[in-house]
Amino acid sequence: MSMCMIVTETVPPRLRGRLAVWLLEIRAGVYVGDVSRKIREMIWQQITEMAEQGNVVMAWATNTESGFDFITLGENRRMPIDFDGLRLVRFLPIEKS
Repeated sequence: MSMCMIVTETVPPRLRGRLAVWLLEIRAGVYVGDVSRKIREMIWQQITEMAEQGNVVMAWATNTESGFDFITLGENRRMPIDFDGLRLVRFLPIEKS
């Protein structure tokens, strides 16, 4: 079991309800809990099926240099990149209207 955190933006209410079954919603769209790898992977599968046009990031504790790993889904200015085995976040430029 390891700590897991999920942050959602503009996802359907049915996905938010599904996440609340497994995790505690500590702020609107922010979920935390202590789950096994199997449950975490099952939750991510449900997110990929139900997120529609929203965006989601899931982070969890793991035995890496940084102590955590993360995965994202959907459009966001923050994009994960690999830098010599270390997961970092790159910011895309702001689109002008």
